[in-house]
Amino acid sequence: MATKATVTGVVVSDKMNKTVKVAIERQVRDPLYGKTQKRTSTFLAHDEKNEAKVGDTVSIAESRPLSRRKRWTLTRVVAKAGA
Repeated sequence: MATKATVTGVVVSDKMNKTVKVAIERQVRDPLYGKTQKRTSTFLAHDEKNEAKVGDTVSIAESRPLSRRKRWTLTRVVAKAGA
């Protein structure tokens, strides 16, 4: 069995029940000019205990499909927003 992918991002929405929207930021280099740009991807992640809040840095892992757009689960809250 393959290892599950894990990524770290920031919670941008916690309005849904047991679900958080996590933004993952990465840098890509332009193939022609070489300039680096920031690209953002958003994922819906399952948060069973509703523990993550907006602004928190969280770690999410790949999982089986839980709904139409939800394929990630929250593994831990790395840093709280206020801290």
